[in-house]
Amino acid sequence: MRDQAGETSLMEAERLILRGSLVRRLVVSAAGWALGLLLIGAFALTVLYRETVYAELDDRLNGISDALVAGVELDPVGEVRLSRSPIDPRYDQLFSGRYWQVSDPTPPGAATPSLVRSASLWDEILTLPASVEAGALANTGPTLGGNGVGPDGEPLRLRVRAVRLPNRDDAVIITVAEDRRKADRQVRNFALTSALLLGVVAAVLAAGIIFQVRVGLAPVFRMRRDVAKIRDGQAERIEGDYPSELYPLAGELNALLDHSKEVVERARTHVGNLAHALKTPLSVLANEAHMNEGALAELVGRQTRAMRDQVDHHLRRARAAANARAIGASTPVHDVLDGLGRTLQRIHARNDIKIEWKSEGELFFRGERQDLEDLLGNLMDNACKWSRGHVRVLAKSSEDAQLSITVEDNGPGLSDEECKAVLARGVRLDEQSPGSGLGLAIVTDLAKVYGGSLTLCRSDLGGLRACLALPLIKSGPLETSR
Repeated sequence: MRDQAGETSLMEAERLILRGSLVRRLVVSAAGWALGLLLIGAFALTVLYRETVYAELDDRLNGISDALVAGVELDPVGEVRLSRSPIDPRYDQLFSGRYWQVSDPTPPGAATPSLVRSASLWDEILTLPASVEAGALANTGPTLGGNGVGPDGEPLRLRVRAVRLPNRDDAVIITVAEDRRKADRQVRNFALTSALLLGVVAAVLAAGIIFQVRVGLAPVFRMRRDVAKIRDGQAERIEGDYPSELYPLAGELNALLDHSKEVVERARTHVGNLAHALKTPLSVLANEAHMNEGALAELVGRQTRAMRDQVDHHLRRARAAANARAIGASTPVHDVLDGLGRTLQRIHARNDIKIEWKSEGELFFRGERQDLEDLLGNLMDNACKWSRGHVRVLAKSSEDAQLSITVEDNGPGLSDEECKAVLARGVRLDEQSPGSGLGLAIVTDLAKVYGGSLTLCRSDLGGLRACLALPLIKSGPLETSR
């Protein structure tokens, strides 16, 4: 189970690296740069548009200021007057948002003394910022800009100029003002519109980036699927058209597959040679013991059989360990069940034992056929020996995506303590029955080699239930039952 869990976590990590981190990293980095540039562009456009709107407003106010400068004069008694007023009628409408006034410099701590003002001001006076007024007086002639508050509390855009009149010692301050809320509203509407448009552009750009990344990494995903097919036994090598950057990787993976197959074949050869080298001397000893009588011959024969069982067990485990690490091993479960069920039914026909077997779906064991036959053969044969006429076998996919096989009988069964003890190697609860006590131990060891497990408990039939968990390859829906 630990090996299987490690394998599953490794595959999950590979999936996250390919589909999660790599794609997310590329998309986030590209989208981050694009979004940053769009935000900078939106801010720059808004600032540029704001300056354009205020420049247009200042130009209009400068024109009115020039007209006031041309029309301001002294009357015969030395009072400041305006020979002609601006023609814009809104300067004559009360609190219209457009104002002008001609005033003396503001004495310290006093209100601005107005000499002449527009009718739109009525009896109000425009209060100038001290810094703007001081700047205008320090440099008479040029127009300075600033912001102020109108008689109705509205924000104003100001243009202020200090002018010296003939026959007058003190300069007069000409102020032209206009409500800037309309200009601010234009800037705000432009900012909202540009944000909306740039948001649409950002969404389209993000979709394009995701599409480009997915298309660019499609060969990597395809190679991952090809590797998964090899692992599931659906292919033997990585083949297909790949970009030039991935061809070396495909070649290295194919070379690794060839090396893995070579190692497995070499291990199988060594196992076969070892089995032949050990079984021949054991056969000679067994034959000599059989041909002789006496206590020594019986002892040699019994120990020889035990040694042969132990050799078979460990060679089977070594072969299974090599097979479990082989890539591409796949065995159809229903074929093995069908073959074992028919064979055991004929063997135990004289005991009138009924064997039912069923495979839910098209299930494939991730391993060698011979190992699955050893696993199921031991369990089914053990159930037939102890049953009272009924054996039931069910293979299905478990909730944790493993192959789950249960073998049940209606025999005497085992207690919880006996279920734990009988899985130990060489333990036999009934010394009168034939065998070496290795059957369930072999199943346990083989299951662990494949990352699986074997558990025993009471069956609904009244006897023993053996639950075997193994690695699964599930190809498609199919049900085979007998």
